[in-house]
Amino acid sequence: MQSRFLEISLFPYAVLLQVTPIVAIAPLVIILVKNTQVALTLCATLVALFPIISNTTLGLRSVDPGLENLFRMNKAGRLQSLVRLRIPSALPYFFGGLRISSGLALIGAVVAEFVAGTGGRRAGLAYEILQSGFALDIPRMFAALFLITIAGVGLFTAMVVLSRLALGGWHESEIRREA
Repeated sequence: MQSRFLEISLFPYAVLLQVTPIVAIAPLVIILVKNTQVALTLCATLVALFPIISNTTLGLRSVDPGLENLFRMNKAGRLQSLVRLRIPSALPYFFGGLRISSGLALIGAVVAEFVAGTGGRRAGLAYEILQSGFALDIPRMFAALFLITIAGVGLFTAMVVLSRLALGGWHESEIRREA
């Protein structure tokens, strides 16, 4: 990677965020951030951040050694190697991390909303699941769960489409081969 020191110094914090349960972090975030929507978004972001960081780091380190040697032979600088070799090589990994993170962000938002209780306001599908459970309104609970599931599938599909748009014309992971 371009800066091994940067990776070594920052990656442990990303791991720390990943292994700390969002149920433990959410109350602190909600107390510190007065706006409930911003707090829920922050919780969802915290849950979703690690796969993107982890996959992108792996992608930046997984450059074809032959291409690396070619860049060195042509006296490419660090910035040129980063922009023209490492980042394009890491993009499929980045988009893989986005696919994983889209579902995790939804889970993080739902869990944070459960913990927050939406600040006493009637908002969100997690609130509907909680209220339905208290009222034993099973059809409403399943309807809210179904909508959350549809949202998750929609987010994943959006990330697949985004990946195809970004990589479709040039990267082998998205080029369709004829049988």
